[in-house]
Amino acid sequence: MRISKNLKPPFDEKSARLKVRAAEDAWNSRNPERVTSAYSLDSIWRNREQFIKGREDIQDFLSLKWQWETEYRLAKDLWSFSENRIAVRFQYEYKNLSGQWFRAYGNELWEFDQEGLMRRREASINDVAILSSDRLFHWPLGQARPSDHEGI
Repeated sequence: MRISKNLKPPFDEKSARLKVRAAEDAWNSRNPERVTSAYSLDSIWRNREQFIKGREDIQDFLSLKWQWETEYRLAKDLWSFSENRIAVRFQYEYKNLSGQWFRAYGNELWEFDQEGLMRRREASINDVAILSSDRLFHWPLGQARPSDHEGI
């Protein structure tokens, strides 16, 4: 599913869930252009300790991220929503360039403009080293989480 610009505020539960799943699918594609098409041109991010502004800089950030976070697979879950805001919790797994596996746990706060583009994203993320045998996300790299996978 592509992140649909038809999913515009005000959100109800169904449209918020669809927006979350569309974002998850885009991130699992590991395609920075696809992901950033859901953000306003002047979107503002806080990602961990980094502050990023603008679609171009976000795209550059994601390109670098997926060079050192290999085998990236993500699951998101709707936490809450209001008229133009959505809160999600997420987990993703990745392997670093040294071969160590991690599971990242986090929360995101999203704010959307009237066109349904994300104008603000704040992400708090913690990484935990795991063994390869502890992985939960095994679907093919670059593909959406299968609909029968329980997520998080």
